[in-house]
Amino acid sequence: MTTGCPLPYPENERVLLGHGAGGRLTAELLESLVLPALGGRQGPMEDAALVPGRQELVVSTDGFVVSPLFFPGGDIGSLAVHGTVNDLAMRGAEPVALCVALLLEEGLELTDLEAVLRSLGKAAQEAGVPVITGDTKVVGRGAADKIFITTTGIGRRLPGLRVSAAAARPGDAIVLSGPIGLHGTAVLGTREGLGFEADIASDTRPLHRLVAALAKLGDQVHALRDPTRGGLAAALNEIARDSGVAMEIDEGLLPVPEPVAAACDLLGLDPLHVANEGCMVAFVAPAAADEALALLRSLPEGGGAVRLGNVTPAEGHPGRVVMRTAVGARRVVDMPLGEQLPRIC
Repeated sequence: MTTGCPLPYPENERVLLGHGAGGRLTAELLESLVLPALGGRQGPMEDAALVPGRQELVVSTDGFVVSPLFFPGGDIGSLAVHGTVNDLAMRGAEPVALCVALLLEEGLELTDLEAVLRSLGKAAQEAGVPVITGDTKVVGRGAADKIFITTTGIGRRLPGLRVSAAAARPGDAIVLSGPIGLHGTAVLGTREGLGFEADIASDTRPLHRLVAALAKLGDQVHALRDPTRGGLAAALNEIARDSGVAMEIDEGLLPVPEPVAAACDLLGLDPLHVANEGCMVAFVAPAAADEALALLRSLPEGGGAVRLGNVTPAEGHPGRVVMRTAVGARRVVDMPLGEQLPRIC
C-alpha cells in the first residue's frame, strides 16, 4: 500500500476566494508571492501609501467586485467612491481626485450601467472629489460578472495628522465611529434572498470628514483603520501586529445593531468578522479619548461612536487582541482565515 501527502503540492495550488478576503490567507499570499515579486515589504501594510519624494501626497487603489451590483443602502458605484476615499482618509488625507476604470461584461444592460455610473458620479460629487480620468474595457460573456470597477485615489495629508498602522501605543483608547456588521449582512441578505433587506442596509459612506474633525487633535491621533474585508477583527489584528502591541476590548460595548445580531446568529456568523463600509476605528492618546468621541459624535456619520477598549503592552504577545466577554471571561479575537461572506466589496 502506498500513501501520499494529504497536502497539495505547490505546483498544484490555486488561488482561492479566501485569498482576496483580507484575512490570514490574504496576508500569506502577499508575504509569499506578491510582495517578493514587487521588491519586498517596504513597511507596515497601510490602506494608502505616501508618494516617494512628495510625502504630503497619498495614493490608494482598489478593485470592487461586489455581487449583487445593487443592495440596500448602496451599489457598486457609490461603494467604489466611498471605499477609495476612506482608504485615503485612513492615512490622514483629504481626497483630491479619483481615477476610475470599468471592466464590463458583454451583454450588460445599459440601464444598469447608467444607474451605476450616476451613483458613482453622485457619490464623488457629494464627497467633493472629482473623477479626472479613467478607462473602459469590455470582455466576453462569462469573462466577468457584469461590472468590475477599479479606482485610484489621490489625497493630500491633513496638517498635523501623521497616522500609521504601526503607530498605536500602549494606553491608547480604541474608539469606533459607529455600528458594525451592516454592509456584509445587507449584501448577503440581498444576494441570497434571505429577507433581511427590510431591516438592514449597508453603511457605505465617506469617512474623510470624520478624519478632518479628528485632525484637530494632531499627534494625539496615532492610527486609523476602516474595518472592511475581515471586519473589525481583521482591522484590530493588523494594527496590533504592525504596532507590536496587544489590545483589549469589551464585548458589552460593541455596537452591533439588533437585526445584524439576529442575522449573524441565524447564519452562524461572527459580527466581528463581517465587513463594514461606513465606520472606522481610531487609536488616540488616552487624554484625548473624550474629545475624540465628542468630535466624532458631532457629525452624523459618527453619531454612534463608542470607546471599545485600550491598547496594552505586548508582554510577550505582540499582535494579540483579547475581548472581555459578557460573562466576564476573556477570549482571543483571531485574524479571520478567509471571508465568511465572499464578494462583498
